[in-house]
Amino acid sequence: MVLSAERYSVCSKHFYSGPGSRLLMMTALFQALMMYTRSAEGTYGLIGDARMAMSSQHDADRTDEPTVDCGSGQEPSFAAQLRKTLNTIPAYTWYALPSGTLTFVNERYADYLGLAKNDPLRCGVEINVPWDTHIQLVHPADREETLRVGATCNRTGTAGQAAFRIRNSEGEYRWFLSRLEPLRASDGTLLYWIGINLDIEELKRAEEQRKTAEEKIREQEMELRQVLNLAPQFIAVFGPQRERLFMNRSGLDYFGLTLDEWRDKPCAVGHPDDAERVHDQWGRAISNGSAFESEERMRKSDGSYRWYLARYNPVRDGQGQITRWYVAGTDIEDHKRAEEKLQQENVALREELDKTSMFEEIVGTSPALQAVLSRISKVAPSDSTVLVTGETGTGKELVARAIHRRSHRASRAFVSINCAAIPRDLIASELFGHEKGAFTGAMQRRIGRFELAGGGTIFLDEVGEISTDTQVALLRVLQEREFERVGGRHPIHVDVRVIAATNRDLETAVASGAFRQDLYYRLNVFPLEVPPLRERRKDIPLLVQYFIDRYARKAGKNITSVDRKTLQLLQSYPWPGNIRELQNVVERSVIVCETENFSVDESWLSQQPRDKRSGGKLYLSQKLAAKEKEIIEQALRESQGRVFGPSGAAAKLGIARSTLEMKIRSLNINKNRFKAGPGS
Repeated sequence: MVLSAERYSVCSKHFYSGPGSRLLMMTALFQALMMYTRSAEGTYGLIGDARMAMSSQHDADRTDEPTVDCGSGQEPSFAAQLRKTLNTIPAYTWYALPSGTLTFVNERYADYLGLAKNDPLRCGVEINVPWDTHIQLVHPADREETLRVGATCNRTGTAGQAAFRIRNSEGEYRWFLSRLEPLRASDGTLLYWIGINLDIEELKRAEEQRKTAEEKIREQEMELRQVLNLAPQFIAVFGPQRERLFMNRSGLDYFGLTLDEWRDKPCAVGHPDDAERVHDQWGRAISNGSAFESEERMRKSDGSYRWYLARYNPVRDGQGQITRWYVAGTDIEDHKRAEEKLQQENVALREELDKTSMFEEIVGTSPALQAVLSRISKVAPSDSTVLVTGETGTGKELVARAIHRRSHRASRAFVSINCAAIPRDLIASELFGHEKGAFTGAMQRRIGRFELAGGGTIFLDEVGEISTDTQVALLRVLQEREFERVGGRHPIHVDVRVIAATNRDLETAVASGAFRQDLYYRLNVFPLEVPPLRERRKDIPLLVQYFIDRYARKAGKNITSVDRKTLQLLQSYPWPGNIRELQNVVERSVIVCETENFSVDESWLSQQPRDKRSGGKLYLSQKLAAKEKEIIEQALRESQGRVFGPSGAAAKLGIARSTLEMKIRSLNINKNRFKAGPGS
């Protein structure tokens, strides 16, 4: 059986030696070595002029073949050419007899195995040994599978392949992928088994590393899953469009679902009242890709609901696209119940305070006071600016707090500032705040009282003391609802109700130019004048008892009665310091009181003017009251008893109608006696 030189030229052309897959190289090798074409009878033969002879001729060549000497070169030309071709291939190639006995390995393979130069396998000498003799070259762990593949190929006469480790000359093993193909004559007779071993050691190592990495990832995933399942919170994973992907064991147990049920059977797990709000939050989060929190009621497997705080966080890929939403839900049912209980207690406490404080500590039943309380109830629900006037110590701040407490701003801040207690140069900074570096000592930005009172009420006590420059800024707040911090450039909008108070006569200040007229009109939207204590003598016993109870409780004393002489003394005293002075006198007396009967040392009031002194002379307060009564009566006489209107007494006196009405009552003036009779 002879292969022509042209045939091996075809082999070299078909041999693939460039870069690429080793399997492609192996395929090209066998295409070159066995360029067969299938005949109509189903047999294979070589293409070309030197077509292989019949099987009998091949057998003759085989039987006539002498014993080969590697050095003499005496051997059949086909086997020699086959070995020459295999030696030129840059791979581990070999061939075996039809029985499967390994007969030849190329030089590359022989060098790897460490065979001697005259080893029969280098020369292709046929040795009468069993086909599995050379299995010892294979790693013991791979021998069984290698023998199984070889036996199958021998039995069926078909191609096969196996991966196994082969020992090299140094005793080390490397992985190879071995592919063997049958070489047949034109009549189908099996001539040789031709094989090629591809070194896949690096591939195997990479595969082992991949398997190790995958196993480690699986272990980490299992560990993470266990951690998530042990977490007391419920943890869920959603797709970018809210697709349900995962929920931990805590969540599934709470809802009474399996993971497949939760994924494949979407069901409402939240409270119906929360559904629309949560849906809107989800929609905004998906559109803008931002994390968010939501308080939601979740339905338990038994149908009950509990409050949860759910935190939603997006996870993005390298392109910034959201791939997952991670949700962690924390049970806040106990917190919610405590919050509701606290709110209920606050409501109850507020009601109790309202009841015990007698209209925010405004104590009294006198007509003059009741008129003020009635006006408070009317103006409180509105957002109108209120100007509270009255002498010092009459309780103007209590009136302001009462207005705030009965307004819709009651849950927001009530900020009080005494304009007279702050230096004029600093009042603007105190009211409106300042920027860093606005003036010497402004080391950082400061928020003003108006910003602190945002949404609530600001009380400007002694508003008549502020400077002209500050009056301009205050006017802007009242008109435009905006201001600028000292040293600032950007306007700040504010929603705040303004209540102002003063013991000065602002009309006189306006006339003298000390107070802006436009600001006065802005402040005087709803005037409230608090009567002095001397006009509320009926309230003195109630006030005395109120202060005794307060300070006796603080001092740990039990005072059950008030000395009659003391009460008469307190009622006859004009109280120029009004309620504040009465409060101080009672507190001092409680401290020194050693019995259950309350009394006041008369010497504490001896230096103060009373209603009467020896000789029956009127003191200044009485003189003023008498003069005031005379003026009012004269105005009523001229207006024929009319109080309001263009020709009324209030217009003649230049005071508000409510103020005149209050003074008429406090001075016990009968205005009806000034009305004209029917015949006049």
